[in-house]
This record gives sequence, structure tokens and C-alpha cells, in this order.
Amino acid sequence: MSFLTAIIAAIASSLVCILSPVQALAVYIAVLAWYPVSLTLKLGTVDFSASRIVAIVLLSSLLMRSAAKKFKFIAIDWLVIIYFVSQIISGYLTSASLMQLMENRAGIIVDLTLPYFIVRMTISTKDEYMKLLKYLLFIALPLAFLGMYQSITGNNPVGPLLRYAAWGVLGDRVDMRYGLYRANVTFPVHIHFGMFFAMVGALCAGLIYNVRSHKKLYTTAVAMLSIGVVASVSSAPVMAVMLVGLFMILFYYRRYARSVFILIAIMCISVEIFSNRHFYDVIGSFAMNGQTAWYRSMLMEVALFQGGMDGHWLFGYGYETDPGWSSYIDLRGHTDIVNHYLLVLARFGLVSLIPFLAINFQAGKRLIHAFKITPFKGDKWMVWSLASIMVALSAVFFTVSLFGQPRTIYFMMLALCASMPVIVTKSVGTFNRMAKVERNILTQSQLSNSNVVVEDKTVWMSQ
Repeated sequence: MSFLTAIIAAIASSLVCILSPVQALAVYIAVLAWYPVSLTLKLGTVDFSASRIVAIVLLSSLLMRSAAKKFKFIAIDWLVIIYFVSQIISGYLTSASLMQLMENRAGIIVDLTLPYFIVRMTISTKDEYMKLLKYLLFIALPLAFLGMYQSITGNNPVGPLLRYAAWGVLGDRVDMRYGLYRANVTFPVHIHFGMFFAMVGALCAGLIYNVRSHKKLYTTAVAMLSIGVVASVSSAPVMAVMLVGLFMILFYYRRYARSVFILIAIMCISVEIFSNRHFYDVIGSFAMNGQTAWYRSMLMEVALFQGGMDGHWLFGYGYETDPGWSSYIDLRGHTDIVNHYLLVLARFGLVSLIPFLAINFQAGKRLIHAFKITPFKGDKWMVWSLASIMVALSAVFFTVSLFGQPRTIYFMMLALCASMPVIVTKSVGTFNRMAKVERNILTQSQLSNSNVVVEDKTVWMSQ
């Protein structure tokens, strides 16, 4: 499959060099979503997926355009860099092979850091943001229907390609729940397929109050993205959609938002104090499979309260080292860390977890600031839609670890959070300029009408 990967990468790379930045970004996302990341082009000991090659070409293209000159670093950008530098430092202190560490982190930087800065350089106006959402909708919707096909028939349309995966056949096993096959299509595993649609669906919901025509069509299309969530038959994507829905309902009662969040915090604290269960046990109780819910709860129990991180709190166990927690849980051969916070902690310790949490905190601050400075309902809804999935993920991360395409999309969403105050400020500025022009036109029109009336009166009086 190296030849096919090379062709896909060459075509996409050519397109990103000649298209506008937003269109080029859409091409990159299309390759990321539609072509399996496990099909790679091997150069020496390094595996390059088509999306990695396109990301490198796209960033290089942006750096040569005027868009990059307008980009200015802010706090969250530096935190993203610190986050990945901390992983290299932690990995250096805990990993056996420096060369393997650098190869692994180089791939992660191309998968996550580059897309983050690509979005930061590309999306700076509301018009660009709306175009991106429309492209996302167009890219994701057909993929959702392919997922539905696999879920009903059990046949993966791209299944034959997965046999040539660089790191083994991923997501190729047949798994059923509630009479449906669990779809993954081009994604490594089922749950990440569902998470992709939960994330993209919430983003695209920002179109609803911002399209002037075909509003019902866009609303229907956004709702149909939930087909991808259902096709995965996974708990985490469903829980993410539920939380997004509840948060979006809160938009219409947002004057109570602070009270709602305070109440949720009090409830979590109360569960910790007065119950023999932890608050994350309650989150896990929404899982479709009781056994996996129990495993997730025990994972946190062993890691945080039964000495699972003893001696490894600062720098973790290393990116390639199993912490051995499974021997205290279910005696499986490896520890499946289905908790994104624990995954960062176990691999790289507090040195990396603290910057990761700081990035999310800064993203939240940027969204709150953007929401406050815009007076327009459409802009507020746009910000609220992005905030809804960020809030949902903060809870869902207790039940899933992101890999592959969803992890890339997540860092692109962090970039959108960082850019949102600039996006809405330019939106307000554009409106003010248009309003000023309209006022000038109206004033001139009124003066013209006034002159006509005076002339009429003069003529009438002379007669």
C-alpha cells in the first residue's frame, strides 16, 4: 500500500499548495478522515501516513504565505509547545532508547502540533470558520453513512486495505452490541470512529444560527452526523453527544449556567464525601457494558489510590512501558488505559499532565472571553457549540483515551478555542463598519429628500 499512500499524499499535497488556506485545510481533514492512518509510506525507520505528509506540506505552504505573518503567539500556543517539550524530557528520563523516543514524538508532533498551528494560522475570521464547518459537514456526512452500512452488514468498505496496516490489523475484529456491528471504517478502533462524529457534529452545530439560506437542510445534515456515533455502538461517543445536547439546551437558559456548574461541583464533592463510590463511578455507570464500566473505575482506583503511580508521579513510566495495573484489576496481558488523563500521567507524569490541563484551562478562558465580547446571537451560539464539545470531552476523558484522527481533531479544536476571541472581534468590527456605511447612506438619502422638500416649498410659495 506504500504506492497508493504516495499517490494520495502527492495529489493532496498538490492541492493544498494551490487552494486557499481554508480549502487546503479541508483537503487535509478529508485525507485524515477518509484514508486510514495505519497505511503508511516507510522512509527509513519512520512511517509517514498520507495525512502526515500533507500536514508538513500544508504548514510549509502557509509559512510562505502572508497568513503566517499575521500570526501572533499567545499563552495557549506556548503551553502547547511546553506540553510536547515536557513529553520529550520525561521520555528521555524514562525510556530505554532515545532514537525510538525521538521517532515516536516526531510523529506525534506532526499529528498534533502541526495541525494545531495550521488551524491557528488559517482560521481568523468568522467567514473562514463558517467555511471550515461547511467543509467538515461535507467530509463527515458520507463517512457516517459508510459507518451505518458497516454497522448493519458487518462489511467494512475499506476492510481489505487494513490488511496492509503498518502496525498490524487494527479494528478488524468483528464486534457486536445490541444486534449491530461496531463500525470503524477508516479508523483504528470503533470508539474513535464514534468520537470523531461526536466532535465534528458539535462543531458543525455552530452553523445553525449562522446560515442565511437552507437552514433546515443544514440542521438536518448536522443531526444526521449522529449516525456515525450510533454506528460505533460505543458508550463514550454517546455520552459525549448527551452532554453536548444538555449543554446546548443550557444556551437558552444561560443565565443559570453558573448555578448549574456550581451545583454539579457540589454533587461531585458530595458523592466523594458521603458515598462509598467516587464521582467517576457515576460517570462510568452510563456505559453500555457494565464490565467495561467496572474496569474504568478500577483503573482510576488502582492508579490513584492503591499505589499505581508510586515512584512515577513526576515523570511517569515512559511512553512504551506498561504500568502493570492490569495485574491488580483483571489479570489481562496489558493495561488498557481508557482514561486520557491517566494516559498522560502514566506515560509522562505530572510534568506533562499539568501543561495538558493548563492548555484546556486556557482554551476555556478564551471561549468565555469570546462569548462575553460579542453581542450577536449567531456568534454566541458559534462559541457555545465549540464550548459544548470541550466541556463534554472534559468529562468523557475519564472513560476514553484519544488516539489517531480524533486526537488530531481535538488539537485542532483547541486551536479554534485559541482563535475564537479574534474571530468574534473581527465579526463585530465587520458589522460596525457595515452599520457605519449604512448610516452614511441613510444620512445622505435623508439630506437629499430634505433638499427636494425645500425646493418644492419654494416653488409652491413663488406660485
